[in-house]
Amino acid sequence: MSEAADGIELVLRSPRVVTPHGERAADVAVAGGRIAAVLPYGGEPPAGARLVDLGTDALLPGLVDTHVHVNEPGRTAWEGFATATRAAAAGGVTTLVDMPLNSVPPTTTAAHLEVKRATARGRVHTDVGFWGGAVPGNAGDLRPLHDAGVFGFKCFLLPSGVDEFPPLAPVELEAAMREIARFDGLLIVHAEDPRLIDAAPPPSGRAYAGFLASRPRAAENAAVEALIDLARRVDCRVHVLHLSSAEALPLIAAARRDGVRLTAETCPHYLTLTAEEVPDGATVFKCCPPIRESGNREALWQGLLDGTVDCVVSDHSPSTADLKHLDTGDFGAAWGGISSLQLGLPAVWTDARRRGAALTDVVRWMASGPARLAGLSTKGAVAPGHDADFAVLAPDESFTVDPAALHHRNPVTAYAGRTLTGVVRSTWLRGEQIAGHGAAAHPCGRLIARENA
Repeated sequence: MSEAADGIELVLRSPRVVTPHGERAADVAVAGGRIAAVLPYGGEPPAGARLVDLGTDALLPGLVDTHVHVNEPGRTAWEGFATATRAAAAGGVTTLVDMPLNSVPPTTTAAHLEVKRATARGRVHTDVGFWGGAVPGNAGDLRPLHDAGVFGFKCFLLPSGVDEFPPLAPVELEAAMREIARFDGLLIVHAEDPRLIDAAPPPSGRAYAGFLASRPRAAENAAVEALIDLARRVDCRVHVLHLSSAEALPLIAAARRDGVRLTAETCPHYLTLTAEEVPDGATVFKCCPPIRESGNREALWQGLLDGTVDCVVSDHSPSTADLKHLDTGDFGAAWGGISSLQLGLPAVWTDARRRGAALTDVVRWMASGPARLAGLSTKGAVAPGHDADFAVLAPDESFTVDPAALHHRNPVTAYAGRTLTGVVRSTWLRGEQIAGHGAAAHPCGRLIARENA
């Protein structure tokens, strides 16, 4: 290890290190919070360096989750920076990007961004960045938010569920997209067509089939098609959030072949849960767009495996238990959102390995892909020069999800009682352990901004 000995403080040793070039046995050397080298397995560590032998556990880059609703300030009873980042760390996530809504104020001006940063500062266990919001009337705020370091701008095409973050009408969407294109920013979109949603039967009562019918695939498909047409005309970078309709995959693939700058994500719940298994009244499964049928799930997996879908992120959208209306099971009244920030890695790995996928695939979907989306050049890979952010995973061990063991502020989850494979042993941020036995108790995360901001 002599060629990289200078300044090395820590060496992590694993027979299964997932690197950009594949999985290999290696010693990963850390200096100054960065990866100094990925070296042959089993060498003599330099004098003074601490060796952590991970036994048979796998060493992955820390996950990057670019779709998290922290909800603080304003709705801190739903979640919060301390609890969300602690849950993230427990799940192998070392970097998250906070959504601009469900907090009060929403992140729709540079002043509101500073309120969010002031609230989070000194309280985060992982690195945290922020999305801005595009809402009616704030086109003039988009460039200042961009200059202040947000990673892009989220918008809705239909009501978001909170009054302070209204949707963009078509003419407002085009205006926002044209403004964002001027500085080559990124627009991320909740893509459901409001006219088709309004024409569908409204959700009410305990029947999951009724809720599913209220958010038809056609609404997603139409919205994605309209976004593609507009992105092609305006030449704006556009990202489709939480894709649940596999019928939109051919549209996305064709647009990219045509040169449209379009990316897409999906979420663990769309890849691991199915409409057929949701009991009536089980409002913990409610999210928008909804969990769809098993055949749709399999088609989403194919889109992920063939690269049409770029990344898998949580869309962690928690609330207090009363807002889920667990007592009545009314899907029309319940808040829509799945809490899964701590469970995304094992949930995805459980189903990925059944389909013959490897840990290298999971890392591409949940670490390097989201890092690329956000432009985080030092995140998402075990490679020299990158931040020493790691998730240590026991990939063959299983556990049963106990909500009481979750670090989310409100331990309500659709995964309760499920057996998942893949136990996160520990998580490391810039060479410091932030989760697992022996982890630092103090928050050591940083608030991060878009590179070159």
